[in-house]
Parts: sequence; structure tokens; C-alpha cells
Amino acid sequence: MNDISRVRFEALAAYCRRPETALMAEEVRWLEAYDEALLVVVIRDLSDDDYAAILLARDRKERYRWVQMTKFLATVDDVIQAAAPTVESVYRNLDAERGQGDEKGKPVDFFTPVRAVQRLSPEFVAMTTQEDYSPALEIAKPMMRWHEDADGNFIEQFQTTGFDSRMWELYLFATLVEGGYTIDRESAIPDFTARGLRGRICIEATTVNPSRDQKGVTMPLPRVDTEEQRQSFLNDYMPTRFSGALTRKLEKRYWLSPNAKGVPLVLAIHDFLTPDSLKLEGASLPRYLYGWAHEETLDAAGKPVIVPRKVEEHRWEKKSVRSGFFDLPEAEHISAVIEAPGATVSKFNRIGFLAQFGSRRVQMLQEGLAIEVAASCVSRERFARKVNDRGFTETWIEGMNVYHNPSAENPLDPMMLPGAAHHQVTADGYLETLAPRWHPLYSVTTTEVE
Repeated sequence: MNDISRVRFEALAAYCRRPETALMAEEVRWLEAYDEALLVVVIRDLSDDDYAAILLARDRKERYRWVQMTKFLATVDDVIQAAAPTVESVYRNLDAERGQGDEKGKPVDFFTPVRAVQRLSPEFVAMTTQEDYSPALEIAKPMMRWHEDADGNFIEQFQTTGFDSRMWELYLFATLVEGGYTIDRESAIPDFTARGLRGRICIEATTVNPSRDQKGVTMPLPRVDTEEQRQSFLNDYMPTRFSGALTRKLEKRYWLSPNAKGVPLVLAIHDFLTPDSLKLEGASLPRYLYGWAHEETLDAAGKPVIVPRKVEEHRWEKKSVRSGFFDLPEAEHISAVIEAPGATVSKFNRIGFLAQFGSRRVQMLQEGLAIEVAASCVSRERFARKVNDRGFTETWIEGMNVYHNPSAENPLDPMMLPGAAHHQVTADGYLETLAPRWHPLYSVTTTEVE
């Protein structure tokens, strides 16, 4: 048996955990045997202060599941010694031991192309063929094995026009698992019904993507060459696009689903449209959600202050939409809207590398802008950090923004998504934020192979 990092264990097997186990035991060591044919996690009983080892093996759909467990013993070393013969016994009979009896169908291959190369998403091709994206590919594979409802249509979408949407859903899945949630796989509407120690949460995912013409060709974005064009894009064009995606989800009335009744219902939206050059300049989403703009001016003493201004509508060309999504009829059923600007393939690449997936020749540098909170001082600071450095850390939820609905029928407890930045608006339009000590707003990762 060989030790592995917790990050790698999480990437391989966290998906089979149950939230309630955290009340009874804590994990203290993680190991593998026979090239990860078996995983071993050592736990400490919180009440008796003794230890046991749990053995996991891939089931018939290639998902790590429980197969054996040792007795509780006094020390970690005692448990590892006791686990050794059990590991040998299970490995000798692995094909019989790994079956759980509840597997349906065969493992699904998400990454072998099902369409001609010219029809595949360029991002999918890059992730599956380029060495510099190998960490992202390898960490995505164990996640994909937990998609019970995957079929040919799902796979085709993932490989072609729906790649971004499917990766966004995969990110949300990883974030929920990281937060200690288990996913109810019997409920497909909305996308995620998750159960954790603080209760249940429902999440429906959506995206804002480039428009396509009748032939499927991507249409160009509005020009953003001048300052006036840039402000118009951020203050009016993007809110109209957010409006389209969010109101379509509102019309679905997911709160009527039996599994969503009385549960915080969250819409998760990802912007795959705004050019990188503009992502730090505007607050298009909160402007649309709350119907307030926040403008900087000078007070009587000449100091800069932020003053809220009510926004009634967003107009782009012939289209006009009402501002204030949370003020729309029936929007009280939506507890919050979340976004995570950094939830891209680059994030999968960074965390994949951190978890020892993919080529070790890959070098990555992440640069961006972050909020830093120290005592009562909040500042925006540019940062640059090498993913290959020994001290590099990152979590899935890092960089997520949660915009709370002030009129929510079922308010979302911020502690249900710890590690995110939580935003709320006051009655007079001021935006209040509760952020972690370090919260990335936006970043770019450059990658090269040695």
C-alpha cells in the first residue's frame, strides 16, 4: 500500500461518501494498492477515538464503492497492518468483490468521439488530445462515471455543441461533492437535488452562450471598441442575455417538483459569452438581478463613494427587458442565483494537476484579480501563482458568487455553500458582500509543456 494525497482521494472516490458519516468519524489517511485497483481510507471514530480502515474498489460501472472494512483498533499503524491481508484477499477475488448488485448497464465512454472530428467542439478536442490539458481530462473521467442518466444524446452534446454546458454541470457536481453533499440520483428535475448536514438544496444549471444562425454558425458579438460600446455591452446587452436564460428557467416552475418543495432552489448560470477583456469591468449579472447600478462618485469631502441608482430596464436594439429578476412574478421561489467565472476547463486542469492527474511535464501559471480581506480592510489585488509550486492549493467552490434573493420564499443559508462569496442587496440598493479572506474574481491560466 502507498499513501496518496487527500486531494487525489477526493477526485477518485469522494462521490460515494454519505454526509452523515462526518458526524461519526473523520478521515485521517488515504492509501492505494495495485495501481489504485483498491483505495484505503483510515477513519477515526469521534466518540471512541479508535481507528478502522475502509476498502474501496471500482464497481462494474467503474465507480469506487465500499467493499470491506477492518475492525476498530487503537492506532493508525495497527489498522494499516490489519488492512494488509484484507487488501490481498480482496484483490485476489476482485471481480467478485467489486460487484455491488445495483449497477445498471455498462460503463459509459464519454471521451471516444461519436461524431466526425469537424463536428466536435474545439474545447473537447483540446482536452482529449493535447498533453497540456491531460490533467483536466483525467480528473473528469471519474466524475463522469457517476452520471446515471447519460445516454447517446448526452455524450453527443458533451462532445459537440453542449460541451460548455456539460462542463458547467460537472463543475457544480464537483462543488457539491466537495461541500459534503450527496446527490439524489432518482430526481432529475431540477438538475441537482443535494442532501447535506445542513439540509437539502436544489440547483438548476443554465448558460449564456454565443448565438448561432440557422446554419449553426456562431454569430459575432457586438463591437466593443469604444468606451460607449463597452458600457452598452455590459449594462444592456449582457443583462438581456442573462434575462433570456434565467426567465426561461423561471417559466419551468421547478419549485413544483416534489423534491423541491420547501427547499432552497438556486439557479446556476455561467457566462460563456463576455470577452475576457471585459470580465473585470462590469457587474452585469447583479445589475440585472437586483435592478440597481452602483456608480462611483465623490462625497462632500472629495472622497470616492459608491452610490446606488435604480435601473428600470435594459434595452438592446429592438429588445427591452425589465431590470430586477428577483422582482419578477414568482421569482420569490428562486432562493439565489450563483455564478463561478473561473469554472472553466482551466480550473479542471489546475485541480487535476494538484491531484496528480495527467502529464507531470505540464507547467501552469494562474494570473488574475482577487479580493483580499484583512481585518476590516478589503482590497482588490492582482495575483500570480504557479500551479506547480509545492504550496499551491485550490478548491472547487473558490471564486463562486452567490446572489441572494431578498424576497426568497425559502432563503438559502450561506453556510450551505461555505467558501463562496455571498451577496445581498439592502432596501436602498447597497450591495453587501460576505467574502472569504481570499476570493478570485477572474483569472487566466497559461499552460505549456516542458
